[in-house]
This record gives sequence, structure tokens and C-alpha cells, in this order.
Amino acid sequence: MKIRARLSFTFVGIVAAILLLFSFVVYATAEYFRQRDFYLRLSDKAKTTARLLLDEDEITMRLLRIFEQNNLTALPEEQINIYDQQNRMIYATQDSTIIKPEVLLLIRKKKEAFFRKGPQEIVGFVHRHNNQEYILVASAHDEYGLEEMRHLSTIMVVGLVCSLALMGIVGWAYAGRSLRPISEVIRQVDRITASNLNQRVSAGNDEDELAQLAHTFNRMLDRVQEAFEMQRNFVANASHELRTPLTIITGQIEVTLLKRRTVEEHEAKWKAVLEVIQRMNKLTNNLLDLTLVSLGSTPLKFSEVAIDEVIYQASQMLTNRQPDYSVVFAFDGKLESMQPSLTIEGNKSLLFSAFFNLMENGCKFSEKKRVDVTLGATERWITVEFKDEGVGISEADLKSIYEPFFRADNVKRIHGHGVGLPLTYRIIQLHYGYIHVSSEIDRGTTFTVQLPKKL
Repeated sequence: MKIRARLSFTFVGIVAAILLLFSFVVYATAEYFRQRDFYLRLSDKAKTTARLLLDEDEITMRLLRIFEQNNLTALPEEQINIYDQQNRMIYATQDSTIIKPEVLLLIRKKKEAFFRKGPQEIVGFVHRHNNQEYILVASAHDEYGLEEMRHLSTIMVVGLVCSLALMGIVGWAYAGRSLRPISEVIRQVDRITASNLNQRVSAGNDEDELAQLAHTFNRMLDRVQEAFEMQRNFVANASHELRTPLTIITGQIEVTLLKRRTVEEHEAKWKAVLEVIQRMNKLTNNLLDLTLVSLGSTPLKFSEVAIDEVIYQASQMLTNRQPDYSVVFAFDGKLESMQPSLTIEGNKSLLFSAFFNLMENGCKFSEKKRVDVTLGATERWITVEFKDEGVGISEADLKSIYEPFFRADNVKRIHGHGVGLPLTYRIIQLHYGYIHVSSEIDRGTTFTVQLPKKL
């Protein structure tokens, strides 16, 4: 069932329940007052009859009956009985009417009683006259009152049906009008495809919930478009970066096979091919690591990690691979005096990759092939500073250095793929840390990493 129909039925159901409750209260109230008024009329008729019979000696029972039969104000099927203290009937409008003794006892006990017998409504009460108790029992058929109640019930039923029909029409129209902005949002969303992710949704008056929904959806579209563009650029750049070494490898093998060569020539060619394959392998591993940490597809296992040990191991591997690179360690002066802990909760393998990339970049982009690493700590944070005297990064390029495959113009002549820094940035984020960079062209770059001791 659609929302419009569900809202309409719910609206009609609520209105129907309210109208039924209201009609029941009105009918019950009207019936109560009808009975009360009718019982009062019966009581007054019985008291009047008793006074005429008991106070006026000239009025006999036969004369009183004739008077009652010709009374224009008599009620339909009116019957009045009067009983003395011994429950003997001393007067009756009709001789055939007899009240059972147990009913008389009940009236004497309660002093007043109301009950119904078929269409007859009966009232009985104790009437004192000259220090004697009489029981007056009056009954009649409220023909006119019941007819009015039937008219009232007919009016209520017809009014209820007409009101529900009207409420159904109004509810359907109101629900359609209320849901029209949602239908418009659906149409706008349906027109958005991968080729026009720049389109946005508008709805409401910028204050209601539908407008908030549209704004939330637009923010989601912003994130989707950004991710889509990043994926597109990632695929294009990754394809280019992978195609280049494959082309080099193919060219080297084809040139080698053009003619017979000496063993030394073959060794030189295969060394060149091996170097390209190693670069390609490194690129592939970095891409895989970047994908894993970006998507979060693999849950990270954190354990206690000594930052100084990880940095030392990464520097050892770097200098073993590149003997011309040098890493110089230093400790912050405060660290030596305070001697705080250098252990955090983290993933050792990922932190190793992050520190290795920062030290490799510092050496690779510096003519001295050197990076200075300074380690500091406070009670809450561990700080690692990587400083080089390399080519530097321009202010315009600083905002893009963490984008995959981005390379500044002044370092394109130096071999690289633009994957290390984005991977490092994501690893530091996964450890709830921060990375800051400051740089000057031709004077060097400084990366500062802050990692919390407790996550």
C-alpha cells in the first residue's frame, strides 16, 4: 500500500473513531436526560393522582379513573398504582395491572426504583401522607421520546457516513498535497545517473523536513561524486602507471631478441628489466595497501607498538635497499628529561609502511639523500618529525599531495608514482593521529606526525 493511501485510511480511521466516540457520548447523554425527564413526569403524575385520591374526599376511585382516562396530558399507556402499608392496592388506573410483592418490598427498601418492562418504563417510590407510607408505582410508554431518539440516531448515522466520506476525500487530497514534494524528489533523484552526478535535489521551503532530507541527500551526492571522481582518476592513473613499466619491459625484451648478444649484454638487459619489475611490484603493493586501508575491508589488529623500534627498523630497510640514503636520528630535549613511554596501540606493519614512505621521500627528493628524524613525546602524544633539505613543495601543490598519483611539477623528473603519501596519510588517520606539512621551494620539507598513546 502506498503512503498516500495509508495516510488517507489512517486519517479516516482516526476521524471515524473520534466521531463514533462523540456520537456515543451524545446519544448516551440524550438517552439519560430522556429517561430522567420521563421518570420525573411519571413521578409528578403519580404524586398528583395520590394527592387527589387521599386529600379530596369528594373524588372517588371511579371518578378519578374517569378523570385520568379523559386527561389530555395523560402519557401513552399510562398506569398508576397506589398501595398502602399492607401492600394492598387502593387505586389502579387499570384493574388488570398487579405489581408483585417482591417488587413492592424492593421499593420500600430503596425508597425509589427505576426499571423497564418491555416497552414500559416504570418508576416506584415511597410517598408519605398523614404519617403513613404509600407506595406509588407509575408506568408508561415514552412514545414521543423514543421516536426523538430514533430520529437522533438516524441523523448521527447519516452524519457519520457523510462526514467519513468527506474526510476521506479531504484526507486523500491533503495526503497528495503533502507528498507532492516527495514525489518531486523521487523524480529528481531518478534523473541522476553516473553521467550527471553534478545535479542536485531541491525540495520544500528550506525549513521543513523534506528540505532537510534533500540537503542530506545532496551531501551524500557530494560524497558519491567525490568518490566517483577519485575512482575514475585512480583507475586512469593506475592504468597509466602500470602500462609504462610493462611497455619498458616489453621494449627491453624485444630489443634483446633482435640479435645475438653476449652474456654481459644479457645480464645488463635483465638487470634493467628486473629494476622495472621491482618498481612495478612496489607500485602494486602500494596500490593494494592503499585500497585496503581506504575501504577498510580488512579489520585492523592493534597491539602495543614501540614507535622508536618501528622507525629504526624502517630506516634499516631503507638504507639496505639504498646505500646512498642516510637517516639521522635525534630526540627532543624534553623527551630526554621526561623519559615518557614511546609505546602506542597500533598496527606495526602499517606504521612501518608510513614511516618508510616518509623517510624514503625525504631522501629521494633531497640532493644530500638525507632525512633528519626527531622523536618527541608528551603524556598523551608521540611526535615524529621528518625533515629534509630537498626541492620543497609549492603552496599551491600542498593541498593535493595526499591525492593518489598526484606529483608536483618540480619532482616529475624524479622517479615515483604518487602513492606513498596518500597511503601514509590514510594510515595515520586509521591510528587517529595527525600529519602536518610545511615546505619551502628549494629549502626543504618537514612532515610532522602526531599519534595518540591511547585510542
